Amino acid sequence: MIIKKNISTVIADDHPMILKGLNDELTANNYNVVGQATNGMQALELILTHNPIIALLDIDMPLLTGFEVIKMAKQKEVDTKFIILSFHKEKDYISQAKALQISGYLLKEDSFSEIEDCIKCAMKNEIYFSSSFAPASLSSVSDDLKKIKHLTSSEKTILKLVAKQMSSSKIAEKLFISIRTVEKHRSNIITKLEIENNTTNALTNWAYLNRNIIKEL
Repeated sequence: MIIKKNISTVIADDHPMILKGLNDELTANNYNVVGQATNGMQALELILTHNPIIALLDIDMPLLTGFEVIKMAKQKEVDTKFIILSFHKEKDYISQAKALQISGYLLKEDSFSEIEDCIKCAMKNEIYFSSSFAPASLSSVSDDLKKIKHLTSSEKTILKLVAKQMSSSKIAEKLFISIRTVEKHRSNIITKLEIENNTTNALTNWAYLNRNIIKEL
């Protein structure tokens, strides 16, 4: 049985009214809110100081985004379970969240009961995404991440540079390899990622659209 008062929580949002509302709901429902932050840097400091069981974070915050806070906190090997609470429904944000292996992704339009459902899942080491997300969009993101993980280390290096919109000649120059080798890698990446329209521009466009996932490789 989950005892709410034992669930230490840090919450972060740069909108004061949203932050107050979330704090009031959590407190009224007996959760232990140990810190509130209005920017990413403050959120990171609170997480590293208190090592809370749960951190509920907005994405768009000053100084550090919610994703940056999660990445930096994970590098410090904290035990905190991270839940995103955002307005963003776009695939790119879902992809970044999944790449960071967070515990939950909720929308600010969700009810508090759904926040509680997410916390309960997190406590059982399960992953929870808002019921507002279409199952097809979540599975599509998962498929993309699986495909990327099948790339070799060399292919991942090439993909990161392609995502920065570097040409094959510039990549070859940077990595001290031939343009032909770069093109071979690009071709292999296109095949493994099952990118339609098998052209180098198609890979460049795909990599740019997914650059936030790729930089986490």
